Amino acid sequence: MKEGNIEKEVRPHEARIGLFGCGNIGHIIAKHKVGVKIVAVFDKCTGRAEELAAGVGANPYVDFQHFIQDEFDVVVEAASVDAVRDYGELILKEGKDLIIMSVGALADASLKQKLVAIARSNGRKIRIPTGALFGLDNLKIGKISKIEKLTLRSTKKPASFGVETNERTLLFSGTDDKCIKLYPRNANIAVALSLAAEREVDVELWADPDAVHNTHEVLIAGEFGETAITVNNVPSPDNPATSYLAALSILALLKDLTEPMVIGT
Repeated sequence: MKEGNIEKEVRPHEARIGLFGCGNIGHIIAKHKVGVKIVAVFDKCTGRAEELAAGVGANPYVDFQHFIQDEFDVVVEAASVDAVRDYGELILKEGKDLIIMSVGALADASLKQKLVAIARSNGRKIRIPTGALFGLDNLKIGKISKIEKLTLRSTKKPASFGVETNERTLLFSGTDDKCIKLYPRNANIAVALSLAAEREVDVELWADPDAVHNTHEVLIAGEFGETAITVNNVPSPDNPATSYLAALSILALLKDLTEPMVIGT
């Protein structure tokens, strides 16, 4: 933009966020700070909150009520399923938008309905990052056009499931609602697919000692046609239990919060 003969740089507005959880995802968000200003961080562990806050000039909190009163617009949950269950309602009622990383919490239909109702009545938004997949936004066509087949096949090393086996073994075959009960730490992707398509997902969990990456295959067929997506996930540099793609997806979502043009459905 030019004012007289002086060219002025127009800087994009930064979203003001409160970071709920100071683990691996929290540190990746703090490191990149794409399009956001981290105003406050909350973690029940005092040392973790203070360490992360010091690096970004944010206010550290170990008391939730003090945290939620700080001046930010969006809470980024990067803690746990329990965090969503225990605090999601309070966050929305305090007039904050909520970004949920621990999407497995929304496998509880009553919790999902309650949070959506509170968000609607308070004029707030709940956002779910794409996570460790590609193509999640396109699955939203399932809300308006029939999807006849939706299957997720995930393959990981046995240790990721807490089991031991010397050969490729099918640990689970069933729907996403049953998967979250038996393998809660391995069902976030299935729940995200189900939420996007508004239908149940057929899930297979395979333990393979020869697996190099965590591999997720999504098979989709419907009135639109059919497709197959395969993602071989690289672990997050500082935490092998976290997909790096999942961490990058939250950064992309945060960047879009204040972008004048957003790509994707």
